[in-house]
Amino acid sequence: MQEIKIFQIAIFIVSIVIHEISHGYMAYALGDPTAKEYGRLTLNPLKHLDIFGSLFLPFLLIISHSPVVLGWAKPVPYNPELLHKDYKYGPLKVALAGPGSNLIIAGFFGLILRFGYVFLSQPIISILGYIVFINCLLAVFNLIPIPPLDGSKLLTIFLPARYAITLERVGFSGIIFILLLVFLFSNFIFGMTFFLSKLLVGNQVIGLIIGS
Repeated sequence: MQEIKIFQIAIFIVSIVIHEISHGYMAYALGDPTAKEYGRLTLNPLKHLDIFGSLFLPFLLIISHSPVVLGWAKPVPYNPELLHKDYKYGPLKVALAGPGSNLIIAGFFGLILRFGYVFLSQPIISILGYIVFINCLLAVFNLIPIPPLDGSKLLTIFLPARYAITLERVGFSGIIFILLLVFLFSNFIFGMTFFLSKLLVGNQVIGLIIGS
């Protein structure tokens, strides 16, 4: 049982590291080298982990058998003024690159499960199923339109400039409200994640994963 918990945390850490690297690479592709200069375009988890958000919180949620396992890594630094290849939509592209990477991972392993589950053992199905679920969860969670989550950048595109600036200034302090939101609406977040996971792997595989 303890090995399973450690394995789940390891998958979670790898997924959030890829999430953050994707932000950095998108910014770099649009002309901003800040993440590269800070050494954040690396798979080395030590460069990305936040003690509370990457380790303590997900570990606490996993051992308490929470239906939703959430957390975060240290945000990758970037300078929107250096996104000279796309000043208007650059910040939005950088923000969506994170959850986009999680959806790509979930889609890749989800398709393997959907079309190849008959060739896989039950333990492998369970492992791949967890990878799909946790990456769907990270995508759903990060698209919540509250700072500092990535979904807040969607609002800045449509809001008047003064309101968009006010929203951006909320910054990391918004995480307190997010934790309250997760506590109150964890079933909704879990439901959306389950729906997306089921959409990717199919009904038959979901039954195998739940039954494992």
